[in-house]
Amino acid sequence: MPEKHAPTKDMPPEPAQPVGERSTVRSLLRLWPYLRPVRARWFTAAFVAVVASLLSLVIPLVLKWLVDGPVTDGDTAGVWLGALYLLLLGIAEAGLFGLRRWLVARPLSGVEAGMRAALYRRLQRLPIAFHDRWASGQLLSRATTDLMMVRQFLAFPLTFLLVNGVTILAGYAVLLAQDWTLGLVLLTPVAPLVILCSVFERRYAVVARRSQDQVGDLTTVVEESVLGIRIVKGFGRHRSQAAAFRTLAELLRGTELVKARLLAGIWALITLLPELAVGAALVLGAVRVADGELSAGTLVAFLSTALALRWPVESIGFLLALSQEAATATQRYFEVMDAAEETDPGSDPESDPEPEPAPKAAVARAGAADGVRFEGVTFRYPDAPADARPVLDGVNLHIRPGETMALVGATGSGKTTLTALVPLLHEPTGGRILLDGEDVTLMPRERLRTLVSVAFEEPTLFSASVGENVLMGAGPDAAEPELRRALAVAQADGFVGRLPDGTATQVGEQGLSLSGGQRQRLALARAVVGRPRFLVLDDPLSALDVHTEARVEAALREVLRDTTALVVAHRPSTVLLADRVALLSGGRITAVGTHHELLRTSGEYAWLMSGEREDER
Repeated sequence: MPEKHAPTKDMPPEPAQPVGERSTVRSLLRLWPYLRPVRARWFTAAFVAVVASLLSLVIPLVLKWLVDGPVTDGDTAGVWLGALYLLLLGIAEAGLFGLRRWLVARPLSGVEAGMRAALYRRLQRLPIAFHDRWASGQLLSRATTDLMMVRQFLAFPLTFLLVNGVTILAGYAVLLAQDWTLGLVLLTPVAPLVILCSVFERRYAVVARRSQDQVGDLTTVVEESVLGIRIVKGFGRHRSQAAAFRTLAELLRGTELVKARLLAGIWALITLLPELAVGAALVLGAVRVADGELSAGTLVAFLSTALALRWPVESIGFLLALSQEAATATQRYFEVMDAAEETDPGSDPESDPEPEPAPKAAVARAGAADGVRFEGVTFRYPDAPADARPVLDGVNLHIRPGETMALVGATGSGKTTLTALVPLLHEPTGGRILLDGEDVTLMPRERLRTLVSVAFEEPTLFSASVGENVLMGAGPDAAEPELRRALAVAQADGFVGRLPDGTATQVGEQGLSLSGGQRQRLALARAVVGRPRFLVLDDPLSALDVHTEARVEAALREVLRDTTALVVAHRPSTVLLADRVALLSGGRITAVGTHHELLRTSGEYAWLMSGEREDER
C-alpha cells in the first residue's frame, strides 16, 4: 500500500461543469457513436412506432363517419363495417408496437454490452492514481446501473419522445382541421406546460445526479462489507456497518422521494391543464351542437382525438424524467471514459488493453546490460498538499546486472512507492529510471511489464483456478512445467497438491479461501513463473512462518541468480538474500553496502535490523 501522502478513495472528483448547466441534449448526443451501428434498425423501429401512433388518430375520424353517417341514418350494415374498421385499426396498432419492440431489443442489448466492454477496457488503461481516487462502488455503478438506464432510454423514452412529439403535432393539426375554435381552446395550456417542463428538467437533473452518486456510495459500502466480512465479524462491527448502510440507504431514500415529489408535481400539472382545456372544449362544443353550429359526429371525433392525445401529453413529464436520468448516467459514464489514460509510447489506444506479451527474443533487444538505475528520482502523489514533502526526493541508486538489492527503511519511508515506480504503476514526478540504459517512461508498457515482474506485500488473487492465477505472470505459451517450477520455487506445490482439484482448484474471490501465507506464496509463484529479467518483490515473505520462509529463500536464491532484483525487506533473513542493501530514509538513499557493512557503519540500519523500539534507541 502507499506509505506516505497516499490518496484515499473518496467521492470521485467533482465535475468541472455544474450538473444543472449541462445540456441534456449534448450529453445524450455523445451516445450516437455507440448507436450508429444499429441506426438502421432504430430508425425503422421509430418509424414503425410513429405509424402505429398515427393510426390511433384515424380512429376518431372513423367515429365521426359512424356517428354522422350510419348511426344517424340507421344503417346497421354501416355500423358493423365501422366496427370492423376500428377492430382492424386496433390490431394493426398493436402489431406495429410489437414489431417496434422486437426491432430494438436485441441491437440495444448489444449497444449496452459494447459500452460496458469499452468502459472495462478504459479502466484497464487508466493509471493507478485514477483508481486511488475513485471508490470501486462508483465505478461498479457506472458499469451496471448507469448503463442499464442508458439502454432503457434508447429502447423506450428516446423513441417515444419522437413518437409522442409527432403524434401531438399531427393530433393538433387534426383538431384544428375539424374545428379551429375548439382547437385553439385545447392549445391554451401549451405555453404554461413548456415553462413548467423547463423548470422541472433543471430541478430533476440535480436530484437525479445526486441519486446516482448515492447509489455508487451505497454500492461501495456493500462491496467493502462483503470483502471485509472477516474484519466486521472479528471485531463485532456488524452493528456499526449496518448503521452506516442504513444512513446511506436513508439518504438515498430521501433523494428518491424528492424525485418522486418532483415527478408527481409535474405529472399532476401536465394532467390537470389539458383536462381543463378538454372540459372547456366539451362545454363549448356541446353548446354549439345544441345550436346546430356543429355536428354531433364532429364533436365526438374532436373529443376522441383529444383523448387519444391524452397519453402523449401526460407522458411528457415521465419521459423527461427518464431522459434526465439517462443524461446523468451518460455524463457519469463519460467521466470515466474522458479520464486521461496512462501515457504509453508503444500502445494503440484502440487496441486490446491486454496484448500478448512480446516473445523473449523481442524482450532481449534492450541495450547493453546495465541493470536498474534510479537517477534523481522524485515522486509526490497527485493529491498531496502543495507544501508537503515529496515521498521520494532525489533517489539515486544503481542495481547491477544480475544483482539482488535489498531495500530497507522505516515504515512510511517510501519503499513500496519506490518499487511501484519500476513497472510504472506510478510515474516519477522528476528524474528517471533506466532498465539496461532505457528510460522506462519511453518504453512501451507491454514490453516494460514483460521485462519487470512484481510481487506485492498484499497478494491479490482472482476468482479463478490456482493455475490460472499463477500463469497470469507468464506468456501465452506457458504450460504445466513452468507452473510446477514456479510453485516449487514459492514452496506452494505441497499445499496446492493437497487441494481438492490441485492446480485446477478455484480459489474464490480475492483468494480468501486460502491462508495469508498461501496467497503470498501463489503471488510469489506468479512473479517468477515468466523468468523475468527484472524482479521487484515487496516484502514477499512477510506472512510465512520461519520454516517455510527458509525453504522459500533457499529456492528463491536459484531464481535470483538469473535476474536483477529489488527486494523490500524488513527482516534480516530476507536481507541475507541480497548481494547489497540500500537504506531509504527521508525520501533518499542514505547508505548502500552489504548487510554486515551497514551494520557497522549505519546506526539507523542497525536499529532497523535489531527490532528495538524507538524509545529504547
